[in-house]
Amino acid sequence: MDGLLLIDKPSGITSHDVVDRVRRRFKVRKVGHAGTLDPMATGLLILLVGAATRRAQEFLQCDKSYLAAVRLGKTTDTQDAEGKILTEQEVGPLTGDEIEEACRRFRGEIEQEIPAYSAVRIQGRRSYALARAGLEVPRRSRRIRIDELTILAVRLPEVELKVTCSSGTYIRALASGLGEVLGCGAHLARLRRIRVGSFTIDQAVKLDEVEPRHLLAV
Repeated sequence: MDGLLLIDKPSGITSHDVVDRVRRRFKVRKVGHAGTLDPMATGLLILLVGAATRRAQEFLQCDKSYLAAVRLGKTTDTQDAEGKILTEQEVGPLTGDEIEEACRRFRGEIEQEIPAYSAVRIQGRRSYALARAGLEVPRRSRRIRIDELTILAVRLPEVELKVTCSSGTYIRALASGLGEVLGCGAHLARLRRIRVGSFTIDQAVKLDEVEPRHLLAV
C-alpha cells in the first residue's frame, strides 16, 4: 500500500492525529505527513503512505495557498486564536486602502521572524516546548516569499486574506506583523490551506471518509 492521500483536515486535531487515524484505518505503520497544519487550521494535508514517505521532502518544499482571517485589535502569545491574550485595544476606522498599504510591506521576499510557539528545534528541543515551560526562546528569522497577499473582505475587526507563499512561511506571524504595521495588534483567527503545489483542496477527502481507494500513485 503505497501512495499519497489528500486529506481535508478538520479543526481541533493535530496533523499527527490525522496520521495516527490513517495508520489504524489502513492497518499500515508507514504513514507520514508532508507539511504540518496547526490544530486550529483546516484544509489540505498531504499524507504519504508506504514507500511514498521517502518523497516527503519534495512536497515539503512546495508553495502553498491559504485563506486566512486576521483579527485586529488583539495580540496573543501564540499569534493565533488558541493563545493567551496579551494586549487588547479598539480598532480605529481603518480603510481598505490603509490595510492594502500595510499588505504591500509583506509581498515578495521578506525576512520573517519564526514564532516562539513553533516546531523548530533549538538545541534538540522544540521551540514551543521551551515557550510553554516559560523559558526564553532565542529570536530567529528565515527568508520567505509571499507571492500573493490579497484582501478578500474587510469586516472590522476582521480582515480576510488569500495568501500564496513559499514553504516555511508562518501565516500567524504574517497576521501579527500586519497588526504591528497597522498599530493595533492582531492575531490569526482562522486558517484554511487550499493548495499545496499542484494539489488543491477540491481534490481532498474528509478524514472520516478516507479509504484505501483514495490513494494516489506518485
